[in-house]
Amino acid sequence: MEDERIIVRPAIPTDVVFADQIIKEMESSAITRGSGISKRSAASVIEKIDSGKAIVAVTENGEWVGFSYIETWDDGKFVSNSGLIVSPQHRNQGVASEIKNRIFNLSRSKYPTAKIFSITSGLAVMKMNTRLGFEPVTYAEVAREPRFWDACKSCVNYDVLQSKNRCNCLCTAMLFDPQLN
Repeated sequence: MEDERIIVRPAIPTDVVFADQIIKEMESSAITRGSGISKRSAASVIEKIDSGKAIVAVTENGEWVGFSYIETWDDGKFVSNSGLIVSPQHRNQGVASEIKNRIFNLSRSKYPTAKIFSITSGLAVMKMNTRLGFEPVTYAEVAREPRFWDACKSCVNYDVLQSKNRCNCLCTAMLFDPQLN
């Protein structure tokens, strides 16, 4: 089979057709990795696409390849880069790095003074974040808004987070501060 060109771009309204596929792959991937994940709903993915806060990767023929989105917290002081996922058949081709670069640039352009953070348990994402200038931080240095922490309730590790008084968990928090970069 010939390699098909992959296009990484801002999500457009017609990309909402991928919402169910995206959330199913997020959950399946977390189970495969044995890690926790804050579950997303199709409605939340659709909202990110419709509000111009998502990056999608597709093949030339319109097959879904990957996705990520941004969310603002604490009155725009923070932006999270979240939900980075690539379909299994398209992994190890540099797609995740391209999506990560694009979502980071979208964050910077929409919210130039906001601190950008990412919470992950994946080494690959940690490496991508480091290349972009993120540094590991304690949870006290990221969003404090209760709505952010409420999203963690669907994660299998939520009890760990609660037992640590939201100070740490099994994920690593990483932060990009535009004032320092």
